[in-house]
Amino acid sequence: MSTPNRVYIARLAGVAVFDPNGDQVGRIRDAVARVRPTQRPPEVVGLVAEMPMRRRIFLSINRITSIDPDAVVLGSGTLNLRRFEKRPNELLVLQELLDRRVQLDTGQAGSVVDVAMESSRGGEWALTRVAVREQTSRLARRGHLHQVEWDRVRGLGGIADNRGTANLLAVLEDMRPADLANALQDLPDARRNEVAAALDDERLADVLGELPEHDQVEILAALDRERAADVLEEMDPDDAADLLNELPPPEQDVLLDLMEPDEATPVRQLLRYASGTAGSVMTSEPVILPPDATVAEALARIREPQLSPAVAAQVFVTRAPLTTPTGRYLGMVHFQALLREPPADLLGGIVVNDIDPLRPTTPLPEITRRMATYDLVAMPVVDRSMRLVGAVTVDDVLDHSLPRDWRDRDAMATAPAADEETLDGGNG
Repeated sequence: MSTPNRVYIARLAGVAVFDPNGDQVGRIRDAVARVRPTQRPPEVVGLVAEMPMRRRIFLSINRITSIDPDAVVLGSGTLNLRRFEKRPNELLVLQELLDRRVQLDTGQAGSVVDVAMESSRGGEWALTRVAVREQTSRLARRGHLHQVEWDRVRGLGGIADNRGTANLLAVLEDMRPADLANALQDLPDARRNEVAAALDDERLADVLGELPEHDQVEILAALDRERAADVLEEMDPDDAADLLNELPPPEQDVLLDLMEPDEATPVRQLLRYASGTAGSVMTSEPVILPPDATVAEALARIREPQLSPAVAAQVFVTRAPLTTPTGRYLGMVHFQALLREPPADLLGGIVVNDIDPLRPTTPLPEITRRMATYDLVAMPVVDRSMRLVGAVTVDDVLDHSLPRDWRDRDAMATAPAADEETLDGGNG
């Protein structure tokens, strides 16, 4: 692999980072440039990479041996794993420049769609060229794209007050919800809310479920109430109930009234349960089938892509009706059992009911103990009439067992962690 003399930074977003042994250590999320007091373009001092467990670290540009559209490769040495913190004289190129409204020296207004960094003969990298798309009132076509020298663009210095979100969303669109939530936490509050509001309802619902409670509440409060209700409808009922629990009761009632009745009903039911109980952490929409359903039908049901792995790991078998609260609970069938049985066999013949189900009032420590004892990823929750009202999954348990601020990047930054990792390139 060779490193080109000029690299457009937006094209690096999401590119994998490899150590000298060829092992992936993270993905590129941004570039860091140092603003100089003179009129010279900012110097690129490194890249920001996202590691496992959402830790963002700084990669010095001097440690990078190769850059291409598919990979960034590090040289041997020591990798600093401390969480990246931007310094006052530094600029995050994608976060702060992408979509910035600027003006060319010809007087033409436009917005930044990409920025190129270029290396000198001495090995120094600097921001040298800017891709700017003209503003146009013509609806039938996009404005002309100019690629011009850094010093031909006005408005790159100082704080951008009026940036759009389209290009930033394009950079973020392929991220997993958890990674996108992580990226949103790095943005200023106003920018974060702007980007969140530009996501479609389903995407925003997924992202909200991965954010700390205070960020969820602030983003929801920035939306108009009708839009907020639409987003809550797209969330899993247990996640929506958790979010609504963070709001004052009058605001809960307003949003629930704005939701479609079919979507609001399971959320209202979950809100009735005391915090820290099975009823408060369960999902009210597990996979439920009747005893006369076949193994083939069950396998088809758990293959539905919108199901989380924990929910899809087992089928709960009940009498009609099949929506919670169901008819009498009969037992459950794990997906591994489904794989071992003939497709035409009925679930009623292979159902397992030798583990007592949970009650809505079962406390979280007891749920954790029983799931660990029986090596389960989900347990049924039934009422006094043995009707299935939901299921507690292992991700529900983890979500409510970890510290309340475990999703908060600032809190994570204070957690003890290894600070360095040696990259020896196989020469050690």
